Amino acid sequence: MIKFALALTLCLAGASLSLAQHNPQWWGNRNTIVHLFEWKWSDIAEECETFLAPRGFAGVQVSPVNENIISSGRPWWERYQPISYKLTTRSGNEEEFADMVRRCNDVGIRIYVDVLLNHMSGDFDGVAVGTAGTEAEPSKKSFPGVPYTAQDFHPSCEITDWNDRFQVQECELVGLKDLNQHSDYVRSKLIEFLDHLIELGVAGFRVDAAKHMASEDLEYIYGSLSNLNIDHGFPHNARPFIFQEVIDHGHETVSREEYNELGAVTEFRFSEEIGKAFRGNNALKWLQSWGTDWGFLKSEQALTFVDNHDNQRDKGAVLNYKSPRQYKMATAFHLAYPYGISRVMSSFAFDDHDTPPPQDAQENIISPEFDEDGACVNGWICEHRWRQIYAMVGFKNAVRDTELHGWWDNGDNQISFCRGNKGFLAVNNNLYDLSQELNTCLPAGEYCDVISGSLIDGACTGKSVTVNEHGYGYIHIGSDDFDGVLALHVNAKV
Repeated sequence: MIKFALALTLCLAGASLSLAQHNPQWWGNRNTIVHLFEWKWSDIAEECETFLAPRGFAGVQVSPVNENIISSGRPWWERYQPISYKLTTRSGNEEEFADMVRRCNDVGIRIYVDVLLNHMSGDFDGVAVGTAGTEAEPSKKSFPGVPYTAQDFHPSCEITDWNDRFQVQECELVGLKDLNQHSDYVRSKLIEFLDHLIELGVAGFRVDAAKHMASEDLEYIYGSLSNLNIDHGFPHNARPFIFQEVIDHGHETVSREEYNELGAVTEFRFSEEIGKAFRGNNALKWLQSWGTDWGFLKSEQALTFVDNHDNQRDKGAVLNYKSPRQYKMATAFHLAYPYGISRVMSSFAFDDHDTPPPQDAQENIISPEFDEDGACVNGWICEHRWRQIYAMVGFKNAVRDTELHGWWDNGDNQISFCRGNKGFLAVNNNLYDLSQELNTCLPAGEYCDVISGSLIDGACTGKSVTVNEHGYGYIHIGSDDFDGVLALHVNAKV
C-alpha cells in the first residue's frame, strides 16, 4: 500500500510538473508572443518599454543567445550552429542580455529563448571561430568552449529515412553534430546552460529540433531545471514555459504526441491550413470548426503561428509578409479565434533562404529605424508594428477568456463571429463586397474598427460601426478595401 501511495505521489508530481511547463507566465491579461527575429538585445529592451508593453504584448521570443560559428556572409542560420554556451552573439553580450531581460520583465514582457539542445555546429573547414572568439574543430567534434569531445556525441550518420526513429534522433540533422542527451555529462551541461538563463530572468524556452531528441531525455532535462527567478516577478515555484519545435504533418514516426505532455508544441498544421484558407484554396466557412476538429493539438498544448522564421522562407501554402493583405486577414483570424498560444512573427526582408539580417559594412546587425507612423524602414519588416496586427493583440487581450459564438458565413469566403459580448470580427476574402446587418453581440453604442484606424481622443480615425440595442450593426468590407477584415471590441467603444 505504501509503495502504491508513493508511486501515485510521484505520478501526480510528474503530471503537475508537465502541466506547469504549459504555463507561459503571462502578466495581467496579456496573451500574445512576438518573435523579434535576430534583433539586438538593446533594441529589444527599448521595444519592450516603448512599444510592446503599451500595446499589450505578453512576451518576446528571442534568437539563440549562445555563441555560434561565424559563417561567410553571416546568414541567419549561423545562429543555429553553436560552439559554446557563452552568451555572446551578434545580438549582444551577457551583460546586455541580462539588462534586456530585466527591463522587459519590469514592464510585464516575458522573454523566451530559442535554445539548441540537439546539436553543435556542423563541419567547418579547419578551425571554426565563434562570436565570442572561441575556437572549435567541429569535424573532430571538439568544442573546447563547453567542453565537449567526440564521446559526447552520437556516431556520425546521415538522415536518409525520415520514418526511421534511430536516424531521426541519433543521426545528424543537416550535418549538425548530434549530442547524446542520454549522457549524464551532456545533460549536466545543458541543464547548467538553461539554469543560467533562468537565473537571469527568462520565462521559458523554445526548444529547437525537439523531435530529433528522445522525449524521455527531454523529460529528464526539463524536470531538472530550476524554478523561475522570483526576483523577476515570477511567483514562487513557477516552472519555465516550454514550447518545442516538432514538425509533424500527421504521418511521422516521431510524433508530436510524444512531446505534448512535456510542454507546448509548435502546431505546424495550423500554419499550413490557415495559409491555404486565406490564399483562397479552402473556403473560410470551414473555419467555424477550427482547432482540434482539424486534427490540431489541444488548445493549451499548441503554440500557434501564421508563419515562423523557417517556413516563411519555404514556397508553398504558408503566408508571409510578401502577401500583406492575406497575411493581415489570417493574423486577425488567428488572434481573434480562441485556439492556441499565439505567436506573431516580426521579420526582416529576404530575397532568398540565406539572407542575413540587416547589417552594416562590418557585418554588425543594425538597429531598426522607424518612419512617422512607427513602421520599420531599413530592411526590418516588423509586422508586429503594423497597426492591423498590434490592434488585434489589443483585441485578443480585450476578449480573453470569452467563448466564440454567433458564427455567420455566406457559404463561401465571408465570415463573422463574436467573442462573448466583448468582441466581433468580420472577414471578406471574396471578390465582391460584404454589406450586411450582422450580430456583433456587443452592447449598444458606436465602436471603432481597430483594423482601419484607432480610437483617439474619443473619435475613430477609421471606420466606425453603430450597434443597436439588439447587438446588430451594419458591416461593410469592400472587395477593394485596403484590408479585408473589420474588428470591434469593448475597449474601442466611442
